[in-house]
Amino acid sequence: MKRLLSLALIALTFAACSSEPSLQKYFVESEQKKDFVSVDVSPSILNVKPELLTPEQKKALATFEKVNILAFTVNDSNKTQYDAEKDKVKALLKNEKYQELMHFGSGKDGGSISYVGADDDIKEFVIFANKKENGFAVVRVLGDGMNPNAILEMLPVLKNSNMDMEQLKPLQQLMQNQK
Repeated sequence: MKRLLSLALIALTFAACSSEPSLQKYFVESEQKKDFVSVDVSPSILNVKPELLTPEQKKALATFEKVNILAFTVNDSNKTQYDAEKDKVKALLKNEKYQELMHFGSGKDGGSISYVGADDDIKEFVIFANKKENGFAVVRVLGDGMNPNAILEMLPVLKNSNMDMEQLKPLQQLMQNQK
């Protein structure tokens, strides 16, 4: 019996460690690579006073867990890699678990907004944007119980927040290098 239980646990472990490509795996594999910048942002970046929030805004903020940002900076020496990496992200976003809300842009520049989950219980929003002169960025907004209305509730909070820009230093450095 003990042996059977051990085998079952081992099988479950291997099943959980799927080798199927995912956006999360792509982030982990890419964050240390040259030409990529990775930033994880916590809700504390907003630096808002809870007493100034409406009940709806408090509820929306409670669904937000973190944001992962991965950006690829294109230059004269990595344009081929840029195309390959951009195509990898696009292929990952074609997975049926990602439901596209919106597609924007045309030609080689543009992007999309997708989500994972049900309309009233979104686990992840994914924003992908690319511009051939600059590179691309993938933003994963992770949460529990998010919905489009909650995101709209958060817009005034973002506008009036006292953002902690320290968490965004790596992105600021990327932008400075682009000039």
